[in-house]
Amino acid sequence: MDKLNAMAIFVRVVERGSFSAVAREMQTSQPTISKVLRALETELGGKLISRSTRQLSLTDEGQRYYSECRQILAAVDAAEHSFHSGRETVAGNLKIGSSVSFGRLQIAPRLPEFLKQHPQVQIDLQLSDQNQDLVSEGLDVTFRIGELTDSGLIARRIGTTHRVTVAAPGYLKQHGQPQTPEELRGHNCLQFNLLNSQNLWVYESGAQHHEVRIKGNAKSNNSEAIREMVLGGLGIALSPVWLFSEDLNAGRVTAILQDYTAQSLPIHAMSPANRRQSARVKAFVDYMSQALETAPELQPVK
Repeated sequence: MDKLNAMAIFVRVVERGSFSAVAREMQTSQPTISKVLRALETELGGKLISRSTRQLSLTDEGQRYYSECRQILAAVDAAEHSFHSGRETVAGNLKIGSSVSFGRLQIAPRLPEFLKQHPQVQIDLQLSDQNQDLVSEGLDVTFRIGELTDSGLIARRIGTTHRVTVAAPGYLKQHGQPQTPEELRGHNCLQFNLLNSQNLWVYESGAQHHEVRIKGNAKSNNSEAIREMVLGGLGIALSPVWLFSEDLNAGRVTAILQDYTAQSLPIHAMSPANRRQSARVKAFVDYMSQALETAPELQPVK
């Protein structure tokens, strides 16, 4: 039995929660996947997965083995990449995933320079405001903002999204300007509903920690829609600085609560755990990391 291949199949079954899904992914049959896992369990001398008609669940031993397999596969992947990286050409198809706003404003404008440096690469940029499944959608890398919940992906932090509390001058003239986070409770706050925090806005000021449950009459799963609501004077938003940088400079919106630091969000590049990172993926992630490090719109508002 190819132990490493069996471990990789076991990890994918756990991550996908389905024998048939992994069989389709690997272009083989479900009985073949089942046979490999039964052989692995026989060699280990115990059950890894409890099978039922509705779902798969790991045994205690299976959970420990899954964690160890992920570490082993990641180490093998890193070793292979280290061996090949000096000889592999940066070329071929590169399928990138991102949220709509981040992809449009932060990735797409940087593609011309990247492709100028690496003309043998062909890019397919897929934008969605729902978390994309890298394997089923065939993505090589995806960029996500916020705390991570995916246990089956390799993540590299490449930047930070600083956030700013903003409102249109017209809204503030009509409703007044809050001076503390707690005063946000009396305002119409616009909610971006794809973050885990959702309606909880968090601020720091010195040693003080402020958590405010906001409310408002509008929300969206698209940050550019939130921007349009703010520009229209509908309410207050807590949003990425990069989303409002031009509006702040032009005076179309006002940064408020500047004595308080809003909770920032990490930016990660995510890759499948069982797929060796190609030279083109590494080159693009390195490129984006360097670009975001120096981008003025990724810096905190002074």
